[in-house]
Amino acid sequence: MIKIDTFMQYKRDMEKQFEILKANRLIILKVIENLSLEQLNKIPEGFRNNIAWNVAHLAAIQQLLCYNLSGLKMTVSKEMVEKHQKGTAPTSDITQQELEEIKTLFLTQVDTFKEDYNKKIFMTYNSYRTSVNVTLNSIEDAIEFNNFHEGIHLGYILALKNSV
Repeated sequence: MIKIDTFMQYKRDMEKQFEILKANRLIILKVIENLSLEQLNKIPEGFRNNIAWNVAHLAAIQQLLCYNLSGLKMTVSKEMVEKHQKGTAPTSDITQQELEEIKTLFLTQVDTFKEDYNKKIFMTYNSYRTSVNVTLNSIEDAIEFNNFHEGIHLGYILALKNSV
């Protein structure tokens, strides 16, 4: 049986994970806010992708890791996932309209995800071994790993920004 204080600590820990996710995404939006569409779409020498791809990649991967592996419907299209999943690179520039949609999705995803988590809709999870050899066995593992992943891409975005 779980003690109430242990449960409350666990709940606070998960609240912190959602806080971290939102903070990271707000930082990314701040970092890119004054960049032109040309800068967001530019792939600098030595890189395989651009800032726009990285932002869309984060929105897609969060859905794959958390919703898809839980057997739930994702809030992103299959096409978005196919264009921005691991191992892909940009095949075309994003438009201003696509950028605005991605930026809106980038923040609304966090609030919806937190609500869904608190509603306890993540009842099952299909274990998944990540490319860095970490096995995710639960939605909580996925949430924590996703934050790690998003932090890495914040670093990429900063490096890309310095190169455009």
